[in-house]
Amino acid sequence: MRRRLFMGAGVIAALVVAVALLFAPARVSQEAIQTSVTRDAPLIERAWQLPAASTYAREVVWQSNPSRCGPASLANVFRSLGDPASTEGAVLAGTGRCWTGFCFLGLTLDELADVARAHAGRKVTVLRDLTPEEFREHLRRSNDPAQRYVVNFSRASIFGEGVGHHSPIGGYLEAEDLVFVLDVNSRFQPWLVERQRLFSAMDTRDGEKKRGLLLIQ
Repeated sequence: MRRRLFMGAGVIAALVVAVALLFAPARVSQEAIQTSVTRDAPLIERAWQLPAASTYAREVVWQSNPSRCGPASLANVFRSLGDPASTEGAVLAGTGRCWTGFCFLGLTLDELADVARAHAGRKVTVLRDLTPEEFREHLRRSNDPAQRYVVNFSRASIFGEGVGHHSPIGGYLEAEDLVFVLDVNSRFQPWLVERQRLFSAMDTRDGEKKRGLLLIQ
């Protein structure tokens, strides 16, 4: 009996890995990562000094696998707010999501909002179908240390490759019109991008709905 259970567990584990590999996001080339966004050191330094960005203490905890950018984004946000759910495991605990260790096909913006509501004890709002002017106004508010934003966007719109992704917004350099994205993927790391380019990447569809912003207050 034990042998059968062991073999069964092995088969399930193998299936989980196989499916995870099947649905793994398309890999963006290193050249595209380095050349598609702004990584100017003085600008990045200024971005880290923005009021909300500074609460992250210049640290981003990377997602554990390509499917868990959403939980990793929330873990970083909650850590910056001093909330206890500051790891992927703590964020997902009790939600029934990603119980295999993988979030197959990733989490939608609405699913990520449900995960956030399970732990945040804060107001969580999904913002989609925004106009460019509304997006700019939310970016201005992203510098307020009392609230946090997570953006759901299409990598392909910015890097020419890749699929949908979640990451926290660290803030907005308004004079330069650059958004500070705290990318939770260790290959990308934090970067700056023009507001209109991020808006175009966010203003895309994930299934039947548009991508957008998650506001945590």
